[in-house]
Formats: sequence, structure tokens, C-alpha cells
Amino acid sequence: MSPKRVAYLDCFSGISGDMFLGALVDAGVPISVLEETVGALNIGARLETSKVTRGGISATKVDVYSHGEKDLPREEYWERRESTYRHATEEHSHKPSPVQVLEHNYAPQSSFPHREMAHDHGHGRGLREIREIIHAAAISDSAKKTAVQIFETLGTAEAKIHGIEIGKVHFHEVGAVDAMVDIICAAVGSEALGVDEFVCSPINVGGGTVRCAHGTLPVPAPATLEVLKDVPVYSSGVQAELATPTGAAIVKTLARSFTQFPSMKVERAGYGAGTREFADQPNVLRITVGELVAQVSSDPSQETICILEANLDDLNPQIFGYVMDRLLQEGALDVFGVPVQMKKNRPGTLLTVLCQTTDASRLADLIFSETTTLGVRRREESRHTLSREWVKVITRWGDVRMKVAARNGSVSNYAPEYEDCRRIAAERNVALKDVMQEAIQIYLQASRKE
Repeated sequence: MSPKRVAYLDCFSGISGDMFLGALVDAGVPISVLEETVGALNIGARLETSKVTRGGISATKVDVYSHGEKDLPREEYWERRESTYRHATEEHSHKPSPVQVLEHNYAPQSSFPHREMAHDHGHGRGLREIREIIHAAAISDSAKKTAVQIFETLGTAEAKIHGIEIGKVHFHEVGAVDAMVDIICAAVGSEALGVDEFVCSPINVGGGTVRCAHGTLPVPAPATLEVLKDVPVYSSGVQAELATPTGAAIVKTLARSFTQFPSMKVERAGYGAGTREFADQPNVLRITVGELVAQVSSDPSQETICILEANLDDLNPQIFGYVMDRLLQEGALDVFGVPVQMKKNRPGTLLTVLCQTTDASRLADLIFSETTTLGVRRREESRHTLSREWVKVITRWGDVRMKVAARNGSVSNYAPEYEDCRRIAAERNVALKDVMQEAIQIYLQASRKE
């Protein structure tokens, strides 16, 4: 038996980059993995971990130190900047600007870990520079890809909010050293956790206002709200920013779905602490790791999914195959094309994508960016599905997963996982059909013994 292992993110007190790292460490990811990642970046940062208590819950706190100075929540950072400015203006009659005071007279680089966050927008990092730092890091290719996706998610949101092209976005706050560390360590740590996928709860975003590089903004901040489009969010009434842009981008990139706590066999749980303490709720992020448990029902399960469709009559067939692969990689449940005859007798293809409703807008954007279509149709439909699980069988050439579907507790369908069989056939130089047939025979023999 090889059921799917998942990590469930319980964002009842929001999510931030440091909370996510703390929860990973508390759930079993060795801190050495994250420390080695930070060292590989060579950007003058280090991590410090400690055990703290938030609302009666013991949690792990991960702090980022940049050039010897501890990262601060952004509202505390801006309070420090203003306090320094007030002190400077009291001592200097010429009253220089806050940026001049902080950057030239009263704030050496080691004094402010967020120095990239000045109002002078030339001090931020561009996406190109961030990609170069990530690609140069000694981390896995998959972790690099995840880290770049997180930054691109942020960049897309910032570009839309400010009405500019993504290439012109400079990441003043998320480009600071601490956020670079948060995002890249999140990519490496989520991989080290060793789960098949992340699932997330609805996200408590908080309320009130927050001070940042662009002034005082409502909570959730515009960039955070844009990142969390199509994600279920709510506010418990806490007047503070609970979901930060970095935390929102991490969870939007990693989570495959946003739903209530799944049926699972719990292995362990970890708690990551935020910096602040609240009177009415613990300021922690919880990660629960375990195996999904198939729910046996008298009827097939029913769910609502989204259908995306687009007619394509002028797209290179090679691109169509690439688009199908991209859609599946980005979380589509299924993708297929049907030949159609379009206006002016032009042959074309009807592209159909099945996906979760929370993924629909993101996948529609992908269709627009990668194909020549001018419109994507969208509708919701109800579907019935059989309960499914993975069963591992051991062939003479290696392990193969069998997908087993059942109705009313009785197995109705089973099939070997194609990718497993294809890999074994290529590695062992044996016929693909022989690998698939042996996997089926072994599964049936084991089933009869049961």
C-alpha cells in the first residue's frame, strides 16, 4: 500500500514566510537543510531558531539575520525608520529627507535588514536579478523552479497593482534579504518534507491597516489580495496583517487545493510561530503531515469542478502538446483536445481542461499566454468519482504503483501507473507491455490472497 502523503496547512492565524519555515522545522525538516541553503545563497544572511509559546502552544520560531541584524515585521520596521528620522530632524536644522538620513547619516547597512524597502524605488531587486541568484544557488532544480514560481507569483501581482510590466517590477519588500531567504528556504524545505502535495485551509487574512514602502494600506494589502485571488479567505477580526505577501505567494504556489481538514492518518504536526502575540488566538501556523484515508461511501463521491474550453484554429500542433503538459503540471485534473471544423471551413482543435474551481483563473491565464485563443469559456459541473488509492507492487525490475478504484467498497478498476512502467522499461531495456502485464499479474495474485 502506498497512499498519498499530504501536508495540510492550517492558516487560522494567517501565514508568513518565517511562520512557514518554523512549521517545517517543527514538523521534522532538519534545520541544517535550511542553514545550508542560506549559506549557499551567499547574501550575508543566517538563521536562528528558538522554541517559543504562542497562546499556550509551543512552536518553533525561525528568525532571519541579515548582516547581523534581525528581520522585523514591516510595520515595526517602518516605525523604527520614522523614529530614526524624527531623532535626526531634531538634531539637524536642515531637516534632510528620511531616505537621506537613514541611508547616509544614521543607518549604516547593517542597521536595517530591509534597506531595499526605501521609498526610492531604485533600491529594489528586479525579477531578473532574483532569478540569477536562485539559479546560481546549490539547491535542486525542482526547488529552484518552485522558488522562481513564488517570485513570479508576487511579481505578477505587483505588476497588476501598479499598472506596469512584470519586468519593470522591483521587489522592495519581498526582494529584501529576509524574504529571499524565506522564499528559497520554503522551496527547499517543502521538498525536504517529503510529501506528495500540500493542501491548505481557508486563510485568515486579518484586518485593519499596515504600513509599508507605499504608505498605509488596508489589510489584506493589495498585493496579498491579488495573489490570493480564487483562494478562500476570511477575517477573524484581528486588527493586524496575518497573511503577508510572501506567505500568500508561498501557499498559492505550493497548495494544490484549499479545503477543510482532509481525512488522513496523522503522522506528525508542526507549529511555526509568528513574531507577535495576540490575546484571543495563538499566532502560529500548523502543518499536519499524514496519509490520506480513502472514504468509503455507499455512493460515488460527488464534487463540483470547473470546465475551461477554447477553440484553436491557428496554433502550431507542437505548441498544443506543450500547452497540455503545462496545464497538467500546473494542477489540471485532465486536459484533452477534440478535432473540430470551424468557420471558413478551417480545421481546429477544441481544448478542454478539467480543474478545481480554485485553479480555474490561473489556468485560464496560462491558456491565454500560451495559445492564440481570444476567449476561454468557463462553467462549473458536478462529477461523480470512484474512491481511489495507490497500491505498490514489486516487479522483478522495480516498484510500480497501481491505481485502484472502488465503488461501495468493491474494486471496479485497476491499472499500473504508466510513468512508473515507462521509466522501468527505459532503464531496464525491457518491453513496456511486459512491465505493465507483470505489474497487473502481481497485483491480482496479491488480491486473491487477501
